[in-house]
Amino acid sequence: MSTPLLNSRWPIVAAPMAGGPSTVALARTVASAGGFPFIAGGYKTPNTLAAEINEIRTFTVEFGVNLFVPSKDPVNEAAFVAYAGELKTEAEQYGLELDLSPVTDDDWWDEKLALLTENPVPVVSLTFGLPHPDDIAALQKAGSRVLASVTTPDEARLAREAGVDGLVVQGPDAGGHSATFDPSRALAAVDTATLVRQVLETVQLPVIAAGGIDGPDAVRRMLDAGAQAVAVGTLLLRTDEAGTSLTHKQALADPAFTETVLTRVFTGRPARALRNGFIDRHHRTDLSAYPAVHHLTRALRQAAGEAGDTDRLHLWAGTGWRNATTGSAAAVIRHLTDRI
Repeated sequence: MSTPLLNSRWPIVAAPMAGGPSTVALARTVASAGGFPFIAGGYKTPNTLAAEINEIRTFTVEFGVNLFVPSKDPVNEAAFVAYAGELKTEAEQYGLELDLSPVTDDDWWDEKLALLTENPVPVVSLTFGLPHPDDIAALQKAGSRVLASVTTPDEARLAREAGVDGLVVQGPDAGGHSATFDPSRALAAVDTATLVRQVLETVQLPVIAAGGIDGPDAVRRMLDAGAQAVAVGTLLLRTDEAGTSLTHKQALADPAFTETVLTRVFTGRPARALRNGFIDRHHRTDLSAYPAVHHLTRALRQAAGEAGDTDRLHLWAGTGWRNATTGSAAAVIRHLTDRI
């Protein structure tokens, strides 16, 4: 039997959702309901992340922190400038002028690594690729179990070779950013349970399944496929404790939205969102350039969110978004355990 990755009453993980939805309040409720909470470290300063870690420690000792692995992909500056020009009329709706110079960053990788090696947490998960194996080893030496998010059996093999303790196997039905190591590739359509089986046939590592978790039947399918636990994100977006913007929450319940699609238009990395006008107007450009496109569109997306403009906002959502409900996150955790 594989080594247990998590210590929680139920094999239900609150997936880390960067940009606001994953709050300390959400972590508190998930932990109290017997699930395993994650803090989303992406986009946060090291000081903010440290403060959240200290706060979450006041009510639980079992939790995880997710980090974005810095992108090493070069930016095609000509294509970037062309895309910025394409978005000019969108920005003008809010009196914004887009910066034609690509902005890249490493999301404070070194500082966050130092924070987590000096102030270790039980679990660290990684997404958007793999760091140097020495970084993984440093986190493990500090006492953390290190998980890599993967989207194919080949990525799982690379993660095993890098020395991780386990995997988050993310299917393409997941909402928000794909964890793919290669953001320029087209994501193959595959059921998450099938992907879990494919990964487990390739590597002998414990697995958490993520993507397309729309209820207790999906949880049961993932566990039957061999996953130790199941990560849920979209079903928590409308809960009382989530920090999801009001505009986003309302869109998830709006019958005018009829499907989700994978798109790079908002950040330059494939992500699943409710299909809206911004996606329809710009999907043909399909520029792969993260985090440069994320920085390019950030002010526009912030303005759209504040204005209640669902036509220009990144409305991250997995394929099970129709089942996202209001109320406490504890009720979601309880519902998902019905078939366990």
